[in-house]
Amino acid sequence: MSARHTALAAAAAIAALLVFALATSARSQVQATPSFVPIGTSASGSTSTVWFHEPSSRQAVACQTVQQGGALSAIQCVAARLPS
Repeated sequence: MSARHTALAAAAAIAALLVFALATSARSQVQATPSFVPIGTSASGSTSTVWFHEPSSRQAVACQTVQQGGALSAIQCVAARLPS
């Protein structure tokens, strides 16, 4: 192998090691899994509502059942960020 080929192989190996080191050290600091805490429920007639709170983002979520013809057809949720 010539000196030029050896230098190119060494440069490629160093570049591959740098890319590998950057790829393994770059980690996301964002927690993707929210931790919602149930804070209340209510029911009236054929409708039920539950409220959740996610403390780290100060987000509140309210989910309500939707019925059609006496059968549960969907669940609708609304989210809002609580004031600081």
